[in-house]
Amino acid sequence: MIDRRRLALLAPLAAISLSACGVNAIPTGQENVKAKWAQVENQYQRRADLIPNLVATVKGYAKHEQSTLEGVTQARARATSINVSADDLQDPAKLQQYSQAQGQLSAALGRLLSVQENYPDLKADQNFLALQSQLEGTENRIAVARNDYNQAVQQYNTMIRTFPDVIGAKIIYGAKPMTPYHATTPGAETAPKVSF
Repeated sequence: MIDRRRLALLAPLAAISLSACGVNAIPTGQENVKAKWAQVENQYQRRADLIPNLVATVKGYAKHEQSTLEGVTQARARATSINVSADDLQDPAKLQQYSQAQGQLSAALGRLLSVQENYPDLKADQNFLALQSQLEGTENRIAVARNDYNQAVQQYNTMIRTFPDVIGAKIIYGAKPMTPYHATTPGAETAPKVSF
């Protein structure tokens, strides 16, 4: 039978050894990744909410651009129909599908915003300018949110692969790496050329 003194010494040692193997760090890292992903989704939702207003504003001026407007509406519908839950963050195929739909929406928005060149009155319309500014701000927020998510994924994936956290990650949680966000839009890795 273990006497009380030994038990009093062993309990803190057991607690220290468990805390050193990621028992608390692993779920904290997982929750951080999930929170960062929620922010990515939040920013994409903000963009999706702005699009109907932009389309309605442009429709008033650009009667002949029906195919562009329909393309934006269809791309928005596809992008908002694909959902990625926190449980899907370990599924690269699901994240790629989500990324592709968002990339198609970005391309459709680019075509819509280029319509303003053909309609001088649209360039000066305050509603259009306000919505364009909101979309530009949203695109920047999306980029920041994706970057924050990728940093959280990197930290988590590093944590579950390094000692001593790898012990708790494998034995206690069966932790698997999370999937970072990748740009899947063709040509996204190449800077656009601007010529005057």
